[in-house]
Amino acid sequence: MARNLVIVESPAKARTLAKYLGRNYVVKASVGHIIDLPKSKLGVDIAKDFTPDYQVIRGKAKIIDELKKAAKGKEAIFLAPDPDREGEAIAWHIADKLGRALRPKVRRVLLYEITKQAVQEALRHPKELDQDRFEAQVARRILDRLVGYQLSPLLWKKVRRGLSAGRVQSVALRIVCEREREIQRFVAEEYWSVTAQLDAPSPPPFEARLAEVGGQRIDNKTFKLESKEQVDKVLAGLHAPGGNGIPWVVTSVETRERRRNPAPPFITSKLQQEASRKLGFSPKRTMRIAQRLYEGVELGAEGALGLITYMRTDSTRVSDEALTAVRRYIGERFGAEYLPAKPAVYRSKRSAQDAHEAIRPTSMEYDPERVGTHLSKEELALYTLVWNRFTASQMEPARFDHTAADITAGECRFRATGQTMKFDGFIRVYTEGRDDETADEEDGEERALPVLEAGMHLKLRELVPQQHFTQPPPRFTQATLIKELEENGIGRPSTYATIMTTLLDKEYAAEGDGRRLRATELGFLITDLLVESFPDVLNVEFTAGMEDMLDRIEEGQESWRVALRKFHEPFQKDLERADVEMRDVKREERPTDVPCEKCGSLMVVRWGRRGEFLACPRYPECRNTKNFRREGDQVVVVEAEETDEKCEKCGKPMRVRVGRYGKFLGCSGYPECSNIRPLVRPTSIGMSCPDCKEGDVLERRSRRGKVFYGCSRYPKCRFAAWDRPVSGVCPRCSATYLLEKVTKRYGTVRRCAREGCDFQEQIETPAEAEA
Repeated sequence: MARNLVIVESPAKARTLAKYLGRNYVVKASVGHIIDLPKSKLGVDIAKDFTPDYQVIRGKAKIIDELKKAAKGKEAIFLAPDPDREGEAIAWHIADKLGRALRPKVRRVLLYEITKQAVQEALRHPKELDQDRFEAQVARRILDRLVGYQLSPLLWKKVRRGLSAGRVQSVALRIVCEREREIQRFVAEEYWSVTAQLDAPSPPPFEARLAEVGGQRIDNKTFKLESKEQVDKVLAGLHAPGGNGIPWVVTSVETRERRRNPAPPFITSKLQQEASRKLGFSPKRTMRIAQRLYEGVELGAEGALGLITYMRTDSTRVSDEALTAVRRYIGERFGAEYLPAKPAVYRSKRSAQDAHEAIRPTSMEYDPERVGTHLSKEELALYTLVWNRFTASQMEPARFDHTAADITAGECRFRATGQTMKFDGFIRVYTEGRDDETADEEDGEERALPVLEAGMHLKLRELVPQQHFTQPPPRFTQATLIKELEENGIGRPSTYATIMTTLLDKEYAAEGDGRRLRATELGFLITDLLVESFPDVLNVEFTAGMEDMLDRIEEGQESWRVALRKFHEPFQKDLERADVEMRDVKREERPTDVPCEKCGSLMVVRWGRRGEFLACPRYPECRNTKNFRREGDQVVVVEAEETDEKCEKCGKPMRVRVGRYGKFLGCSGYPECSNIRPLVRPTSIGMSCPDCKEGDVLERRSRRGKVFYGCSRYPKCRFAAWDRPVSGVCPRCSATYLLEKVTKRYGTVRRCAREGCDFQEQIETPAEAEA
């Protein structure tokens, strides 16, 4: 009989640990939190110094009974949830529910990686439960509950039900809204550049850019060429009278070696950003895949193995054992010239908790080529990203020969630059992705210059003037918003993915072209209301200060109850004032001079789920509504587009309308006739439903416009798939249909529809699929 019990928070983690431990251990899963604050009420007794009302989560009582039963008669009970504040809270709640009699047997185990050696080593050196870390999590949970559960009902009262506000979420939304307003206020300014196409005595031809005119340096800030007339004047000065060109002379040439250093291994935010740039993964998807790689993946005959270290971290620290292993791998795989004399050490940011290592492979023996056949496509892509980043972080810098030449012509100075790679170094394995706003056009670009020497005369081929306009700051992507939050000290590794999901799910922001986040009208409204009433809570510096406070609690430097008191007293005053003074959008009616064509009343502007709209003030007697747009101070009605289609109920023309889920067709006889139908009717793909065998599979669109496939008998049959179903039998598991998808990278691919079956085949190459 097993003498020891190990408790983790997920079944996948439990299965992996069970394979590493012998007969003396039994492993059980609590399946996440077993205790939390109640969903239906605040759950915090403010009068009793913020005492939390923790309750057993519905459905978890049976799990608690199973854990108690498994713990009876055990010599030791090891609690091994994730090694962060949330995991510490899970461990404390489990220990509490096991009871006082078993408490002396309870020990905390911190698993930073789930490999056999790491698990066995952690069990040999267990720790006591960390009360300071637990209290920091309690403080965070109560803090978020005080804000969310008191601001959200206020928004329900003043705007509409279903809205939410949060301590970090609302600050992130404010950042998105402020960027959008910067873009709206932006006025483009004209400026010009001049490029000279030149020949030296030896090839190749090259370009030089105008850098200075009459001793004034062109930096496009203090001095720039603002108009074509100004450019024409400069160009005229570059041509001598009588048709003879003025001399173009090289005045200086500087060649020096540039070194480009590798990026440090991943922390959580950088992993989310890079997975977004290179793989197109949302932060939520990245963390879901990373969790599987951390908890353990089945590698055939070798069994389960955790492939990466713990993925919620803000530290770039790496263990000595991992450094030794990766340096051995680099030397054997790439050669001694790629291996630095000493390991690279990266400094974590000042606010980093430094509790865990950076995200890295748990073993350099399992490279992506070796484990690729056992991973799904998305698991392999993310694991390869982690592997390459970690390997490159310990390789030699790349080296370039960078040349800069100054060329004079009359009163103008032109500058030509070029660089050639001498040694690729870490670039052989990995190059960090760039966001649009940080990308350097010349960085890393191979541009050869001819042999140039001071005093050398050049021949002008052509002068090319080009008009430009300044660009507004770019909208945030999920990746760049996470970067902004991180740089401002807002949130922590475990919160970023949830913040992004909430902003989109609550329709405070929407993703447009290039997955750029655009604040919606609702997002602007919520931000403006909260900033006006709660300037501290929505303040970037204040929110970052709250994170520092939580860190001090974890370090034992501050009492969590005292910290909550400091926050709550001014917050409660703002809350009481906002209840009276905050704009009541729900009941607000702003008059216009637009007449209602049904009853003659002047329509008013109201706020609805989709933003502002025109409504008759005699509602509910008159239910007439209209969409409108603003042109300055004027309200201009946007008439619904009438179509050639007729209503099948009353015969009147159908109109294109906009509702909660986008555009649809509605009867022009509304409200007498309320018939509606989709703007684009679902079309059959010529295949019967594989679930019910009665309906047809239709191509449909989701509320956000994404194509999916579902049964024509919905809701009686709920078959649905994002990828196109095709007839065929899986050669591995005999599933009755396959799923087909076209991607830029792999072309047309078919895979098995049955979960757990990894059959996949390429039908067309990317080139064939595009053709």
